[in-house]
Amino acid sequence: MPSPDTVTRAPAVAGEVAKFVAAGLAALAVFVIGAVLVIRDLGQSEALRDARQFAILSGQGIVEPVLRDSLLRGDRRALEAVDVAVQERVLGERIVRVKIWDRAGRVVYSDEPRAIGSTFPLEDEKLEVLRTGEARAELSNLAGPENRFERGLGELYEVYLPIRTPDGTPLLFETYQRAEEVSSTGRRIWLPFAALVLWSLVLLWLVQVPLAWRLANRVRRGHEERERLLERAVDASIDERRRIAGELHDGVVQDLAGISYSLSAAADRLPQDAPADVRAALREGATATRDSMRRIRSLLLEIHPPNLRAAGLGAALADLVTPLATHGIAVELDVADALALPEDVEQLVYRAAGEALRNVEKHAHASRVSVELRARDGAVRLAVVDDGVGFTAEERERRRAEGHVGLSLVEELATRAGGRIEIRSAPGRGTMFTLEVPA
Repeated sequence: MPSPDTVTRAPAVAGEVAKFVAAGLAALAVFVIGAVLVIRDLGQSEALRDARQFAILSGQGIVEPVLRDSLLRGDRRALEAVDVAVQERVLGERIVRVKIWDRAGRVVYSDEPRAIGSTFPLEDEKLEVLRTGEARAELSNLAGPENRFERGLGELYEVYLPIRTPDGTPLLFETYQRAEEVSSTGRRIWLPFAALVLWSLVLLWLVQVPLAWRLANRVRRGHEERERLLERAVDASIDERRRIAGELHDGVVQDLAGISYSLSAAADRLPQDAPADVRAALREGATATRDSMRRIRSLLLEIHPPNLRAAGLGAALADLVTPLATHGIAVELDVADALALPEDVEQLVYRAAGEALRNVEKHAHASRVSVELRARDGAVRLAVVDDGVGFTAEERERRRAEGHVGLSLVEELATRAGGRIEIRSAPGRGTMFTLEVPA
């Protein structure tokens, strides 16, 4: 018989798997549509490449060898030689028209005799082909006057390439190929690949369903384990911070205090005729040592606030805002009376306030900051508002990428405690940091 824990968690796993299946179907549909479009375009590109190769074979392999220089002068025998090659070996179901142009745009040959001798300015694309020597294919514009004899042949592709007469004169060889023949070539290329991709993706999707079920169970177990590890890590962190704070206070701080007193006493015991710079050095050393003690005590306050356990959250927050006054920042602290919060919530509120106030001190360039702590409707709300320079979402992401992850860690702790953190800021309009967590 399954345990109650199993009964309550199974629907959650089933729901996640159902979401995965639905998302997989949607992604499969989108991917299949995209893949078919891409494969179809590739097939069409391959069909056009095939059309160019067909034209190159016809122009350079069949027609160019029978060209004569006298073709440019309209010599009958030269025209007949080209016409025999075109009629017998080039024209067919695919190629329905052939034209040969000179550089001036004159049709020197066509299997449609009425077009021979007509002159039309060559488009830039055709002149580019004569210059580069590369074959080009494009859908024909049958509305053009140069294509008046092709209008009854249906949709056509023009494929043109350069050929040369025996004396090296460049000519433009142009074929008109049926668009349906070109498209059918493309379909023969891309349809088998599209079917293969479709069935492969469907099979992959079917295989992933049982894997997703197992993965969802593993993720659930991993999430539970992570929760336990996070709780242990937070507890261990608090204990370690407490230990470090105690060792620093009882060791280094006391040693520095003794050194400060010794230096001051040594300066006082110096003979009257002792060098003034020695007396000044001793007093400066004592002052520097006391400054170091104050900085270490401030650090101890951040590491582990003694007032959080001894005097309560209000006193600990008061200690947190004290250093801001030394930076010329006016502070307004408003903490509700008689707040009774669990220790973990107190720790979270304190850590969130410390992170927000550190950001104010380091980055905000503020002149005023207010800290408010209230409890209402079973939740506690912390608000830290400053009038500083503010920041954009992009700036926050940049700081996070540079390793400033304090706020992100506090946000994760708040989420795991069932609360949330909201940060509102804009350049020149200050920042509002709020934490709400069940009390």
